[in-house]
Amino acid sequence: MSHPGCFECCIKCLGRVPYPSLVATILCFCGVALFCGCGHVALTSTLAMLENYFSTVTTDHATLTAVIQVFQYIIYGIASFFLLYAVILLAEGFYTTGTIKKELQSDFKTTVCGRCLTAFFMVLTYILALGFLAIFCFTAIPVFVFFNMWNTCAGLRSPDSNITFPDSVCVDFRQYGIIPVNATPGKACGTTLVDVCNTSEFYLSYHLYIVALAGAGATVIALLHFLMILAANWAYLKSAASTHDYQDIKTKDDQDLEAEARSKEGQNSSSSYS
Repeated sequence: MSHPGCFECCIKCLGRVPYPSLVATILCFCGVALFCGCGHVALTSTLAMLENYFSTVTTDHATLTAVIQVFQYIIYGIASFFLLYAVILLAEGFYTTGTIKKELQSDFKTTVCGRCLTAFFMVLTYILALGFLAIFCFTAIPVFVFFNMWNTCAGLRSPDSNITFPDSVCVDFRQYGIIPVNATPGKACGTTLVDVCNTSEFYLSYHLYIVALAGAGATVIALLHFLMILAANWAYLKSAASTHDYQDIKTKDDQDLEAEARSKEGQNSSSSYS
């Protein structure tokens, strides 16, 4: 018997790769990396901008500083958890692909374990998808605030805006609840607002929030992709269990029929001898 060549082995190995799970894993990695990395830097730049232009007294934004630090630690946890979870789901995809599927069909106990594990991942992935959907909506809030600020500055800079009193055009962060109502100065107006929009902190924060929003959206899509894959794997495992039960019943019936035929054959032989 000839051994398969290198090309045949490569094709066989590539056939066992769960490509849908691999694509979802890569998308999850990219989405989480963009959201966590850009979100962390954007929060830092936003705090620096607020301290320099909207809340110059340290005690006024002490609570905000603490909240941002908590968010940054949460981002560390989200990044670590989702990177590990995506690897686990990729391993689950390998678990139900290739030759392992054939083994599951011949081992009922392993099939039950696989079905329970897949069902657990389905529920957990569904909950995580809802959670990251909420994060996606929450990330849209700073994008909306900075977009309005960007448009206000663009209107002040435009020669066609015909603004009679530029100093009456202001952006007040106190109305968003970001800083307390007694923060000093709390708002920026006219040319001061334009100067704020020209700072690197504002430019960096605005664009990083957009990228973080895109990363959150990519993570949601990746989790939904994982959810569909898990549902397909669960259906396969359920089908494998049903096939195994059918084979057991069929084997038992065949054995009973064979035993009955042998019994009748023995009785006929005894009758002929008598």
